[in-house]
This record gives sequence, C-alpha cells and structure tokens, in this order.
Amino acid sequence: MQNFKQLAKNVIEIEQQAIAELVQYIDDSFELACQLMFHCKGRVIVIGMGKSGHIGGKIAATLASTGTPAFFVHPGEASHGDLGMITSNDVVLTISNSGETSEVLAIIPVIKRIGAKLISMTGNADSTLAKLADTHICIKVSTEACPLGLAPTSSTTATLVMGDALAVALLNARDFTANDFALSHPGGSLGRRLLLRLSDIMHKDERIPIVSEQAFIKDALVEMSLKGLGMTAIVNDKKQLVGLFTDGDLRRVLDDRADIHNDSISTVMTLRPSVAQSDMLAAEALKIMEDKKINGLIIVDSNNIPVGAMNMHDLLSSGVL
Repeated sequence: MQNFKQLAKNVIEIEQQAIAELVQYIDDSFELACQLMFHCKGRVIVIGMGKSGHIGGKIAATLASTGTPAFFVHPGEASHGDLGMITSNDVVLTISNSGETSEVLAIIPVIKRIGAKLISMTGNADSTLAKLADTHICIKVSTEACPLGLAPTSSTTATLVMGDALAVALLNARDFTANDFALSHPGGSLGRRLLLRLSDIMHKDERIPIVSEQAFIKDALVEMSLKGLGMTAIVNDKKQLVGLFTDGDLRRVLDDRADIHNDSISTVMTLRPSVAQSDMLAAEALKIMEDKKINGLIIVDSNNIPVGAMNMHDLLSSGVL
C-alpha cells in the first residue's frame, strides 16, 4: 500500500529546497536582466518549449499585470511567422532547463539579427543558450521531485519563482501601485475591490433616506420603509447630517417603550455617526463597516450634507464583498 501523504510531503520538501537554493542566483546577471527589462522600449517576449513554455506563459502574464508589458511566443510558431511580433525594441526572455532546446536555439540567430536583447533562463550556465544571451539567469536545481528524475517538477517550480522575482523587482522599481494593478484586472473581483468607488454604487437624490431633526419617530420609520436601507439620516435646517437612526436603534427604542407617534427622532437618534465620502473606495467603506460593526453608511460632502447612502447589500451586489 502506497503512503500517498508521505510521498506528497517528500515532493514539497524537495521543491522547498529547490526554491531555497535560488537565492544564490540573485546576482549581477539577475540585476542586468532587470535593467534590460526596466529600460525596454518595447515588450518583453517570453519564449519556452514544453513545460518551460507553460511556465513562460504564466511569467509573461505576471509581468504584464504588474507593469511590464509582455506576452508569450511559442518557439515553434515563431519559426513559422510569429517572429514578426518581435522588434529591435523588445527584450526576449528564453526559458529552457537544459539550455539546449532545439526549437528555441533555432530562432536565436534571427532574434540576434533583429537586434532585440536576449535574456536566458536555464539550469546550465555552460549551455548554448546561456552563452548566446546578453545575460543569463541560473535556475539550476539539485534534484527533481519526480523519483525518476525525468518529469519537470522542482525545475519548473524554480523557474516560476524566479519569474515572480523578476516581476516583483520590476514592479517595485516602477512604483507600480494597487490602482495600476486594478486597471489591468477590471473584470474580476480584485478589480472591483480596487477600482469601485462609493459614487458608483451609492443611492442618490430622492433615494437617500432623510428626515429632519424635528420629525417624529414614526416619520423616520416611514422613510426607512420607503427607502429600504435599514436606516435614515437626520438633518438640521441647513440640511447637514446631525444623526442616524437604524433598524438596531428601532429595537432599542421599542424596548424602552418610547412613543413613536409623539417623541422626536432627535431624542433617540445616534449622534456623530460614521460617514464616508463619495470618492472613497468601496473596499475602504467595507473596512469601516466591519470595524464599526455597522450595516450602512451615509455619504456626505465637504459641508456634511448627505449626498448618498449605501448598505452592506450594495457592497454584496457590486461584488466587493
């Protein structure tokens, strides 16, 4: 009977060691590779065959999403027309564990003739590909996690990690921000969290629940029922926010046996409620609500006049939550 759990743990331990060994290869050659990509006037073109190609596709995607324009080109397709995608302004990152992959070596003379800078990433510093490159990044591992020593395992993990090291080093050098990151991820939940502002989702104008501080509790209940946000803002004669009344406050009022028909809302409202501004990120508003343990916010302008309202359901509907 095979011990699958132990076999899996062995793989993880071997690959952890492979990653740890990569630190020694963060050297002047790595620095030069970063400089070439940082000052690249065109695109970073990532090329690799087989498993190296799969890893190369992910590296290209990571570079592209973190401020370094990049895309992947299959070396086989490159020999049949796709080399036309490469210009003299580009930097080509070639990946091959052996450094002797024939499909990759076959297109190196053309890349050289085009005039693009060439970075190689291999497990053999004495390989043909390493020697032809302007700079070489070593990704050598002591052993593959595959017990046969054949299936790329530790080597592909090391390649992926080295690609992340390049991407993150460049990200920091470019002062790439979370907002920049969101611009390349507008379709997913991450983009919504980073880009969506309260002005995009808040209830506005007549949809804002508002009563005056002279109103009775019953008037506030009617407004809350009509607007359906579980709260209402209370304003003074200058339309400025002076308090908030919520479903939670209603339960407290009923427990205290207040007279909802004759008592003023100003006697039971919450003073100095938490507020937000319309240009605030929705994710920031979520943090406020979580910290304060509240379900809604009134959005005010610079004069403390309500311009919007939103609750947890709005965040959920917008995909922020």
